[in-house]
Amino acid sequence: MSVRILIVEDYEPFRRFVCSALVKRAELQVVGEVSDGPEAVEKAEELKPDLVLLDIGLPTLDGIEVARRIHELVPESKIVFLSMEYSLAVVQKALSLGALGYVEKLSSAAEILAAVEAVCQGKRYVSLSHLPRQGRT
Repeated sequence: MSVRILIVEDYEPFRRFVCSALVKRAELQVVGEVSDGPEAVEKAEELKPDLVLLDIGLPTLDGIEVARRIHELVPESKIVFLSMEYSLAVVQKALSLGALGYVEKLSSAAEILAAVEAVCQGKRYVSLSHLPRQGRT
């Protein structure tokens, strides 16, 4: 079964990195790439992707608001945040919006793929550095 993915990232080199990680898996199909918030909402409504990889720090409309709007328009689309933000409060807010994943931009391609796989299975995924020390193994 194919997983249709929309990538929302304003920094083009990082967007390329994410795409290159995803093409390694035959079942993952990038159906769109956008670089700002309003365009992300529009594309999500148009494409109805299975998964949205969403940067929090977007120009014009931040990723938190984009997630809120996508969740209203396309509730079946799962969201994984990609961010440089390390605040536990931001992670909790992102997950409270219904996102199933939160991955550091400094993560490896393997961690991004692990997050995509977990979320596609209906599980939550949060980069290790965002977990409280007592929650780490």
